[in-house]
Amino acid sequence: MYRELLRDGRFFELLLKVDLEKVQEVSALGCPHCGGPLHAAHFPRKPRGILVCHEALPEKYDVRFDLCCGRCRRRTLPASVRFLGRKVYLAVVIAVATVLVRGKDRDAVRLLRREIGASWSTLWRWCQWWRALTGSAFWERIRGRLPVDLDCGALPGSLLDRFEGSCAERMLQLVRWLACGDGSGFPERTG
Repeated sequence: MYRELLRDGRFFELLLKVDLEKVQEVSALGCPHCGGPLHAAHFPRKPRGILVCHEALPEKYDVRFDLCCGRCRRRTLPASVRFLGRKVYLAVVIAVATVLVRGKDRDAVRLLRREIGASWSTLWRWCQWWRALTGSAFWERIRGRLPVDLDCGALPGSLLDRFEGSCAERMLQLVRWLACGDGSGFPERTG
């Protein structure tokens, strides 16, 4: 079910729109170091794992938005729901692939692996990345906002199960949660 998101051009348009809104928001605040004006310093990326034909992708989808201060010249990289740090595969691809790897349908994993061009070792590294996430400073910061009974061994599927809405809405909430890094996608923990 989540695999179909990788073929949905509208979903990729939505992700681009979220990133554009975030870059405008960060730009309006000015340089976090000196308060100076921020100017566009965007750079091209070659995101992997997109199963939508290139013509169906929105213009500038392969651009990583970056800002540069007009005064101190320091760079500010706004959070992105498309790109997960320096990884070449898109955040949504990593999430979908990891959910499939931890599922029961081996044929779906083989098909996705062939479609996105990821090796078994790459899929394994992504599973390890999710495991390592639970020991990170990021996780410690947000742990109090997560559900008490969250199955950390089944990430990201257990997180997706906690969000509400369609597959696209759940995935958008997950990548927003990863991008913001503050756990604000969950209500305060009770009990």
